[in-house]
Amino acid sequence: MSTRCVIIIGSGSAGLTAAIYAARANLSPLLFEGPLTGGQLSLTTMVENYPGFPDGIMGPELMELTKRQALRFGTEILSKFVTRCDLSRRPFRVESEKTSFEAEAVILATGASSRMLGLPAEKILLGHGVSTCATCDGFFFKEKEIIVVGGGDSAMEEAIFLTKFAKKVSVIHRRDKLRASKIMQERAFKNPKIELIWDSVVEDILDPASQKVTTVKLKHVKTGKVTAKLCEGVFLAIGHEPNTQLFQGQIELDPKGYIVTKERTQTSRPGVFACGDCVDHIYKQAITAAGMGCMAAMDAEKFLEANSMSP
Repeated sequence: MSTRCVIIIGSGSAGLTAAIYAARANLSPLLFEGPLTGGQLSLTTMVENYPGFPDGIMGPELMELTKRQALRFGTEILSKFVTRCDLSRRPFRVESEKTSFEAEAVILATGASSRMLGLPAEKILLGHGVSTCATCDGFFFKEKEIIVVGGGDSAMEEAIFLTKFAKKVSVIHRRDKLRASKIMQERAFKNPKIELIWDSVVEDILDPASQKVTTVKLKHVKTGKVTAKLCEGVFLAIGHEPNTQLFQGQIELDPKGYIVTKERTQTSRPGVFACGDCVDHIYKQAITAAGMGCMAAMDAEKFLEANSMSP
């Protein structure tokens, strides 16, 4: 089995940018696309805040262009899942189905997955009125009535941000009090555009057949009563899950499962680097993920040079 210089796990903005920089450094990177080619951007529609596209660009198109750029410089891309990693010693071993690969450096760019409600309609309407990112999509809801689902700081931040665009923002929370910090609660309560709907959960989202959101069905958790509420957008702010299960017990993770980096993008395991939303639980933007991907590739290149393992 030949040992690669670099293996990259993940094909979102972070992973593909890391591939571009690693390939241009003549490291011949091997990249595993994983379960969602292009990462979370592949689930969005129009992206208007990525530099260089003044008229905006569709998320899947942006990722396809980035992938083509990585391929152009010599990245090898495998459309496979990584099923197991052994990061205990170099060369590191990465397994996919019945095939094993080895590398002197590994870049983890596995991203994070937004927690969903588990409703069939939300998958159909994701990017068509259902969103998991207010910063990304808020602009498209000018003067519309929308709802935010959640009760933590993220939900309050999203609701407050969305009042810049929406006519009204209704926050749906399953309890009778918020989990958000006091200061975030006060800001939400003082905002005249925000309405709190307590003890309620979203039972269904309409109308998948028309590819747009028109109504949500709300169930009161104490009475069981179901009501319909008209709205044109649903923002889910119930948290994210970093896709780091493969690395548990091998590198340091924080209590929420995000990868801890020591110096720049270096993890607790020398030679293993991490970038994007599997590390970053604050900004969660395509452009910050791309920047971290660049950093991880440059850090990996320096590591290989320092250990006399560069080509």
